[in-house]
Amino acid sequence: MTGKQVRLFLVDGKPGGLMTAEIGNWTGHVLKGKRLELGEIRTRTEARRTGIYILFGTGDDDERIAYIGESDNVGKRLGEHDSKKDFWDEVVIVTSKDANLTSAHVRYLESRLVRIAKDIGRVPLMNIQGPTGGAELPEADASDMDYFIDQVRILMPVLGYDIFRGRATARSAPVRRPEGQPALELEQTVADSPTFSLRTAKGIYARAQVLDGEFTLLEGSIVSSVMRRSEKQAASTARQFENRSLQHADLMKVVESFGGGELGRVTKDVVYSSPSAAAAVALGRASANGRIEWLDEFGKGYGEWEAAKADG
Repeated sequence: MTGKQVRLFLVDGKPGGLMTAEIGNWTGHVLKGKRLELGEIRTRTEARRTGIYILFGTGDDDERIAYIGESDNVGKRLGEHDSKKDFWDEVVIVTSKDANLTSAHVRYLESRLVRIAKDIGRVPLMNIQGPTGGAELPEADASDMDYFIDQVRILMPVLGYDIFRGRATARSAPVRRPEGQPALELEQTVADSPTFSLRTAKGIYARAQVLDGEFTLLEGSIVSSVMRRSEKQAASTARQFENRSLQHADLMKVVESFGGGELGRVTKDVVYSSPSAAAAVALGRASANGRIEWLDEFGKGYGEWEAAKADG
């Protein structure tokens, strides 16, 4: 993968204040700010342009939620949301430095980004209506907007938002295109590793990859649907079991019954902080050595693969 030059600018010199972000040789421009800075945001030139915006806030369960929208005057639309939507506390505005984004372009961008965010599922969306496919664009314009989306997906994690980070699954319906123009599937995140698997005689068959730098339990994995506590546990192991139980409960939210026993099938990719955390949760145990448990197609463990990669 080729390198990217990302330029961040702290508008008021403070890390928690307004921030702009750009990528070299890309016409897009991103502005990030807090709701309490809305007055200043609306005075900025980019906020008065045609573009898309993403509102971030906290839901009733204290989890991050978002809303994706578009407007011919983003600042004006944000003023309306300030009086009608209570949940949000941050906003990201995406416009073009050359002011060449049209209403048709941003409707296309909004539709695609809503679909990608819902497909990845890392941040729930407050958008009530699903995307309709967006505007029908000429082939060249659609290609430009797909590239535009690629750059947005690169910048958002840099700014601290994982809403578009991860794999977009093949189950997504293709984007509606002009007659005679082939449909484009959602792009797949490039894997940083081979696929690792974890198997047991009791039917567990989990698969994982490092995707975009994150250890990811893959959709379709067969995992334990129960946590098994050892009768004799040290205090430290008991605490770890409780922590893993919370992670396991979160995993069960995206697991469907499988085989009628104590197994379940994962219905979406799930990111973990380490291969050991992913292995323990998949196995339904307090702990596991993920560097040994996860094996590639040649039977080599994750730790061995990682060491070889570090050696170049």
